[in-house]
Amino acid sequence: MFVAIQVVDLLGAFNNNKKAMNDLLNKIDEPTRRQFMLNAARAYLGVHLFPMLGPSIASAAAEGAAKGAKAKHVIYLFMAGGMSHIDTFDPKPKKKDVMGPTTAIPSNADGIEISSYLPMTAEVADKMCIINSLNSTQGAHEQGSYIMHTSYTQRGTIKHPSLGSWVLKLGGRLHPELPGFVAVNTSPEYTGGGFFGAKYSAAPIGSPDQGLQDSRRPNEVAAEDFSRRLSLADKLNTQFHNRYPNADVKAYEELYREAIAMMNSKDLKAFNLNEEDSQTRALYGGGNFAQGCLLARRLVEHGVRFVEVQLGGWDTHYDNFTAVEGRCKEFDQAYAALLTDLDKRGILKDTLVVVATEFGRTPEIKKEHNDGRDHHPSAFSCVLAGGGVKGGIKYGETDATANKVSKDMISVMDFNATIAYALGLPHDLVLMSPTKRPFKIADKGTPVTSIFG
Repeated sequence: MFVAIQVVDLLGAFNNNKKAMNDLLNKIDEPTRRQFMLNAARAYLGVHLFPMLGPSIASAAAEGAAKGAKAKHVIYLFMAGGMSHIDTFDPKPKKKDVMGPTTAIPSNADGIEISSYLPMTAEVADKMCIINSLNSTQGAHEQGSYIMHTSYTQRGTIKHPSLGSWVLKLGGRLHPELPGFVAVNTSPEYTGGGFFGAKYSAAPIGSPDQGLQDSRRPNEVAAEDFSRRLSLADKLNTQFHNRYPNADVKAYEELYREAIAMMNSKDLKAFNLNEEDSQTRALYGGGNFAQGCLLARRLVEHGVRFVEVQLGGWDTHYDNFTAVEGRCKEFDQAYAALLTDLDKRGILKDTLVVVATEFGRTPEIKKEHNDGRDHHPSAFSCVLAGGGVKGGIKYGETDATANKVSKDMISVMDFNATIAYALGLPHDLVLMSPTKRPFKIADKGTPVTSIFG
């Protein structure tokens, strides 16, 4: 209520009395003013001061970059809930007691079989590296998602940056005006900037069809009036920043300026799916995930470095087979279309497409839970495609029942180090948190380099 009153008072001061406005701002303490400026920007300028536009900084990290790295972008498809590896990318057709009604089908890559629930994906397996030997130490959803996104176990005393934030921090933005990190249908809990700060958080997209909200000048505000208001706001900000010259205030000043630059960018159209023809939209299929994949392709085409798209519903404690079949239908067409479309446009080689999840599901089928499967962090599957990764291959193996990794185990940290390697980002570069503790993009992970061509 106090902030709302301040906004009303400020609007009046803008138009009537600059001295009154200065007097008002002098009464507001620093944290309150920060929130106030966010609200005022929305109410008065018609925009949010987005906490997601990372700085276009050229990182010194290139010194230790992986040799021959080919990826410039990442499309990170996260299967929230724990995707069953047995019923997708690691079927065991000889073990009917493990497979239940799920069957395996051949793919277009020699020696690779995947679930019959993924017929379209099977036709693009020649572009995929299926990693069947993931292992995690975290078997609960929140903790499993957290370590997958950050490479660190969840702590109450610190918030770690997400993988997309690390990529933005180390690699910088590719487009000077668009966000470097965008998340579609994804919880901000796992796409935040952590101790890097809000400017490294993802730009959140709820509905792909609606694009990036509040990113245009309101129609009721004329361009001339908008410019006048910005000029007044700049004067106020300069006075305030001179009085409070700390890093936090400086960060909000940068966000403010970058939000305005994005509003004026000709490439803001990247967020508009209506520019796609009906044939392309049909290729991906309907639904939020499918359209999110299409939006991801548009964004990397326009220079966005890291895009995460989430597909939930994989927590199949009950009625696993019906649920997995339904999830696979939504995933299958969109994923196959994404790889095909990227390849056709010549940008798959520059784009690492990741399919990840927090853990797998148990080989045991729980009859008492209507044929459900429980959490299983001991062994699960993820997939990499494009970005210099060799296609048509598998890496690692599980035992006969997909219960444990039997060959080439890799940790979550190794997996994230491999993503960093694909991008040419040094997995062993140490950055210090504000509390002077050392952190790396993939903690102690080591990249799997043999899967690159």
